[in-house]
Amino acid sequence: MSNLLTGKKVVFITSNTGIERDELVKPLEALKAQGALVTHASSDGGTTQTFVHDTEKDRTVESDVSLAGLNASDFDALVIPGGTVNADTLRLDENAQRLAKEFAGAGKIIAAICHGPWLLINAGVVTGKTLTSYSSVKLDLENAGAAGWVDVEVKQCQANGWTLITSRNPKDIPAFIDTIVAALQKA
Repeated sequence: MSNLLTGKKVVFITSNTGIERDELVKPLEALKAQGALVTHASSDGGTTQTFVHDTEKDRTVESDVSLAGLNASDFDALVIPGGTVNADTLRLDENAQRLAKEFAGAGKIIAAICHGPWLLINAGVVTGKTLTSYSSVKLDLENAGAAGWVDVEVKQCQANGWTLITSRNPKDIPAFIDTIVAALQKA
């Protein structure tokens, strides 16, 4: 176990309706292994169903807390896993939107993968940012005022006073994790 992220606090947020397993579990476990203090918050707290490829039920995971009452001031970074069901549900969650706005307003790190940027669109924080995502989200991001969309495994953007890290899909998870770790080391 490495101590690269000792003392860094990271919150992963999901809906309870279902989450792409690898987009939650792999980054969460990797950041824990680097010494980060990781919290998994879900819309309602409790059990969340994971899926493989958005269609095959996998294991369930327990979240640590519900989104209500969480504050950006208690964390160094926010991670938003994707998957279409999770992202489509989470983007409508008022507490998730509030948290995304708080993290952006506080100049903190936000990392989103796959369809995760949908939440950032609904929170109104993509304006002026260049990012990547699952390809079907590209037009949504452009229509929401993103500065640009790029087809790369990971994109880090420093604009509007905060750091945004985005990736396209589960194949990009190693680069996604490495970029989050590097950003947290500098934070």
